[in-house]
Amino acid sequence: MNADMLAVADAVAREKSVERELVLESMEQALKTAARRTYGTKVVEANIDRLTGELSLFHVRTVVDEVEDEENELTLEQGKAIDENASVDYQFREPLAPIELDRVAAQTAKQVINQKIREAERAQVVAEYEPRVGEIVVGIVKRVERGNVYVELGRGEGVMYREDLLPRESFRQGDRVRTYLREVRNQPKGALVYLSRADAGMVLRLFEQEVPEIQDGMVAIQAISRDPGSRSKIAVISTDVGVDPVGACVGMRGARVQAVVNELHGEKIDIIEWTEDPAAFVVNALAPAEVERVLVDEDTGTIEVAVAEDQLAIAIGRRGQNVRLASELTGWKVEIMTLGDEKEKRAAEIKAATEAFIAGLDIDEDFSVLLIGEGFMSLSDLAYCNLEELTAIEGLEAELAEELQKRARDGLLNSALKEEGDDEPLIALMDVEGMTAEIAEAFTLQGLVSANALADAASDEIEPIEGLEEEVLNTLIIAAREACGWFKD
Repeated sequence: MNADMLAVADAVAREKSVERELVLESMEQALKTAARRTYGTKVVEANIDRLTGELSLFHVRTVVDEVEDEENELTLEQGKAIDENASVDYQFREPLAPIELDRVAAQTAKQVINQKIREAERAQVVAEYEPRVGEIVVGIVKRVERGNVYVELGRGEGVMYREDLLPRESFRQGDRVRTYLREVRNQPKGALVYLSRADAGMVLRLFEQEVPEIQDGMVAIQAISRDPGSRSKIAVISTDVGVDPVGACVGMRGARVQAVVNELHGEKIDIIEWTEDPAAFVVNALAPAEVERVLVDEDTGTIEVAVAEDQLAIAIGRRGQNVRLASELTGWKVEIMTLGDEKEKRAAEIKAATEAFIAGLDIDEDFSVLLIGEGFMSLSDLAYCNLEELTAIEGLEAELAEELQKRARDGLLNSALKEEGDDEPLIALMDVEGMTAEIAEAFTLQGLVSANALADAASDEIEPIEGLEEEVLNTLIIAAREACGWFKD
């Protein structure tokens, strides 16, 4: 019997690929659980000799300061009566008679052992595959259920859900497949390894495998956008002036990119050189469309792109794919329009700015056109800009520049007063203690054109402003409320 127990432990350890010691510990826990049916509330310890397989059961009693469980605890005096060296927390182990495992006890023991082994298997899978998240792994298709593909990876099993497969892609049992290891989760029913062939990381890792310059760090992939199974765009940059990043990824006669395309079943891949200039980057990202004009709006994170009529469909792409991928790749909201539309929009913007300047600044049309030509398109652009930007305009001296700013700020307050529709006197943002022109301009862009509007706002209602910490923002809101007389008796 004793030798049989060790043989069983060895067999289970080999079959489940777990440590022999863990199987023996599971057996001890199972026997301890089964012993409760015989010994009731006694604290029982089970021990299997690692050499002989001999099973021993012990009743464990602990020395404590104050006895609450007379069956399993002893006072210090009682402990010293047994062993004069006993102290608090000392444990006495008294041998117990072996137990007979009936059918119920044997089933309980089996369940405990199986549970411990499953926990060990889960821990092993997590330990092996969690550090490999983000890598490409190779496995064999084990089964396909309801469109989900289960892949045998060796020690563990991975799953590719239907949305992680490429469109029109199918696998059969026994197929060899390369996938991207997306995530590992340790769940009660077992460790789950999530695989994907639709993730953008799959494209990244395939290029790393195919392009030695990426492995050596001479070329880096800065960004990826992907429409799985249809088209991907990658932006690459070279860290070595002697290396062409696009050429390195394409390879001789397109061999490298073609290897990636073949793995992805014909998915088109656009390789673009990354640049810090957002306008140039967007132009590159919209290839193969030819761009005529680009307007960057950093405040809204938008780039307007004008193309010829015959390039509009190419720039937008089928179902908007090209412009969508370009937007994802660059991180900018890209708006496509024809040259005619762009011209009409600019004319409308210039007309609106001209009317706003004539009404708000009390200047003539020629002066308004001059300001617009220098890039000022609204009263808020003028109200809080640096005076140097205005005095840099030929013929515009400091005194006149200050007067323009004052009129622009007054114009904003008058507009706000009309919108408020009441007789409450409006306070200018610059009258708030601690306010700067840069912060006031940022508030104005969010529609907070007066101290009154700022006073009514809460910090969580205001969009984050670069360089403005929440503590300073709250201080400005309090200062605005003071300026508006909120705290007067």
